[in-house]
Amino acid sequence: MEYHSERFEDMSLLIFNEEKLVALLPANKTETILHSHQGLTYGGLILTEKLKLNETIEIFKAILLFLETQRFETLNIKLLPSIYSNLPSKEIDYILFLLNAEVTRRDVLSVIDYRAFPQSISTIRKRGVKKAKEHQLIIKENNDFEAFWNQVLIPNLEKRYKKQPVHTLLEIQRLHKHFPEKIRQFNVYKDDKIVGGTTIFETKTVAHAQYISATENKQELGSLDFLFNELTREIFKHKAFFDFGISNENNGKKLNEGLLYWKESFGARTVTQDFYRLTVKNHKLLNTVML
Repeated sequence: MEYHSERFEDMSLLIFNEEKLVALLPANKTETILHSHQGLTYGGLILTEKLKLNETIEIFKAILLFLETQRFETLNIKLLPSIYSNLPSKEIDYILFLLNAEVTRRDVLSVIDYRAFPQSISTIRKRGVKKAKEHQLIIKENNDFEAFWNQVLIPNLEKRYKKQPVHTLLEIQRLHKHFPEKIRQFNVYKDDKIVGGTTIFETKTVAHAQYISATENKQELGSLDFLFNELTREIFKHKAFFDFGISNENNGKKLNEGLLYWKESFGARTVTQDFYRLTVKNHKLLNTVML
């Protein structure tokens, strides 16, 4: 997280059982609020694989007791979407229920589950792929982040949303340098000119499209249909899941219908990521859980 450390006041926590590290919570603080780190796409309490539910309850209680001594009043925590966990892991969901935590946001992820992947993409996506082949588009994995950022992504976000990418060009290049096999750039070209691309963050089980963007003629060229047909059906078909990312705004209250339809037409379906707010002093509610 060092690449954007100047943006956040870090308050990440390490939890030990005697001398053994058993959990950690990437976090930052603002006044009397501790946030599950706002600089991470996905976050929450990270646990070792051997921890059971009763131990996890004790760990969460210890965190809240510590925060109370540090005069924190509120903990905002985001949960890891289930597809990113190596094991079934709903302990935190249950603990948040016990603590009367309030759901403040729910993001909608569009995900392909390769255990139930459809045999064919939709007819409209097939037409896009056909257009791309007729225009002789080419897909290259070349980690040319500069061309994608400066010629496609930044102009697109500025024109459509008046926004900038979460990562600057230098930040994504730095991250790629640290994780060259986990951050991959796929670009689409027509006559050697970039017309679209995507930045993939890869985990053990998931290929996640962190950024997706194309030039204005994407409908005419079928550039993104062509690219994601190749990614989902060939390049990442060995994964358990392909995550297109979110299609919502306003803390999950508004859906981008067109974007959602495009993702679902590749066979993606909905997985959610929940965000909670809880009162630190409610740790007392964990005292009477066990019989």
